[in-house]
Amino acid sequence: MKLDRYDIKILEILAKDGRITKSRLAEAINLSVSPCWERVKRLEKAGIIEGYSARINARVLLKRTPVWMQIELKQHSAESFMRFESAVLDTPEVTECVAVGGGVDYLVKVETESIDAYQRLIDDWLMSDLGIERYFTYIVTKTVKDRVPPIRLDGY
Repeated sequence: MKLDRYDIKILEILAKDGRITKSRLAEAINLSVSPCWERVKRLEKAGIIEGYSARINARVLLKRTPVWMQIELKQHSAESFMRFESAVLDTPEVTECVAVGGGVDYLVKVETESIDAYQRLIDDWLMSDLGIERYFTYIVTKTVKDRVPPIRLDGY
């Protein structure tokens, strides 16, 4: 799908403010409401806009202790990666997980109500034989930046 400058501007605006009204969006990109909204619907239908959501500050609702981990697996086979990743997907306390290169297999962010709860989770993982060779724990002492990067389509 070929995007023009209006489409790109729509995406940039909606990425920042998914609740903007139809008329304000149209005004921001210098189109009338109907053609602007037709473009939004076309972007949704093409799967470029997947949906709209609210970012909930869970720290206000629940006291959470964020912990980052480096994890190295014993074996580097498709089966061992699948077993570990399946456990991660089934663990609601894991809020982020990426596979990385460079001597470590995974970086994992875990958020629990306490360090004790974090350690119990890790103990369960170790007893479940997920193939963890070694793990390193990094307690978050301060969050410096925690935002989704803005969409910049300048080079599109």
